[in-house]
Amino acid sequence: MQTTAISEMQTIILDNEFQDLLPALDGETYGLLEENILANGCRDPLVLWDGILIDGYNRYRICMEHDISFDTVDKEFDSRAEVLIWIVSNQISRRNLSPVQLSFFRGVHYRADKQIQGANNQFVQLSEKRQNDVFQGSTTKRLALKYQVSPKTIERDARFAAGIEAIGEASPEAKRKILSGEVAVNRTKLQALSSGQKDDIEAVAAEIDEGTYVRRASTARPTEPIEAEASIESETTVLNSAEMKQREKIIGLITDQFNILLQKVQQGDMAEMKISIWEYIDALELLCKKQF
Repeated sequence: MQTTAISEMQTIILDNEFQDLLPALDGETYGLLEENILANGCRDPLVLWDGILIDGYNRYRICMEHDISFDTVDKEFDSRAEVLIWIVSNQISRRNLSPVQLSFFRGVHYRADKQIQGANNQFVQLSEKRQNDVFQGSTTKRLALKYQVSPKTIERDARFAAGIEAIGEASPEAKRKILSGEVAVNRTKLQALSSGQKDDIEAVAAEIDEGTYVRRASTARPTEPIEAEASIESETTVLNSAEMKQREKIIGLITDQFNILLQKVQQGDMAEMKISIWEYIDALELLCKKQF
């Protein structure tokens, strides 16, 4: 949704999608920015694309409220997707973002990048699904290198961002609360909502709006009550034996992966090595959560 604001100098279009990508300032930070602009004027120009404000919403609001003049600078982009990528990259480079915000921004970047690729390859239909991975192609690896995370993380971020966007369509306020950290929603839940039913999405958004949403703990493996202490000791022994075998397999996997990484270092393929390292770290994290 876009709205138009008219200053003495020019007409500026305000865009909800672009504005929502800019993390809201808390009261204290906004007050400090306001004091600075009142004392020194608006030193940094507002950034526009085809008359649409893409950077400087807080400065614009302050300047309009206090009738303070400001400068603008125009940037050229071929599409909204390119603007989204610019905003995301700009925010990540200049702000201290929370893990939730970083995941969301990386996911937005991925989705926008795929839109650009789709527009540039309108006669080529590439499937983004395969047996083990939801996404494929060079985009995932390229963004993994850019943001220093694993390709798997980028894939999850894309679903994570899609889930938050789905909630945002039902309730912009619920989306804001998630990104600001006011409400903690399980990441797996958000990823699932990216392709969930509209009723489920609206139900979660409504709970967040009403302040009744409670984060559901991940389901633990069911355990059956055991009456006798001897039975408990016996089962514990069996479980420990099974866990030891599983850990031996994991150690073997670690050794194999480490040898592969050493070979890539020797071959001088640093880009692939970085990707493999992050994939390896990601896999270890998942193994620790599931097995240890």
